[in-house]
Amino acid sequence: MDVPDAPETRRKRNDKPGTKWHHSGLAHVLEEPRKRITARVSDRVRHTLEQAAELLGATVNQFVVQTAYVEAQRVIERESVIRLSQKDAEKVLFLLHYPPKPNQRLKDAVKTHQGAVRA
Repeated sequence: MDVPDAPETRRKRNDKPGTKWHHSGLAHVLEEPRKRITARVSDRVRHTLEQAAELLGATVNQFVVQTAYVEAQRVIERESVIRLSQKDAEKVLFLLHYPPKPNQRLKDAVKTHQGAVRA
């Protein structure tokens, strides 16, 4: 006998023919010990999340965690990766192989830095 609020029943209710919820990139994360995250949202936001989760055959929790995780990875990559055009990458590599001689402005900056920092 199914209990209406049992997790198994909720999952069955969310399973739709032809839809499948994917945990792409989350397999290793799902096996780790878990902590709870709680969020307070308006009725409108809750309804939208429920609707999107239902369309994907997922629970709201699965949908929120997967979506937040993917977005977090995207933000981290965007903020930690420098992308250069082919031309700019070639210029950087050239300058690494053949650095220019220090000009007076750079020499002055080094002196200022050495005077301000004590090692």
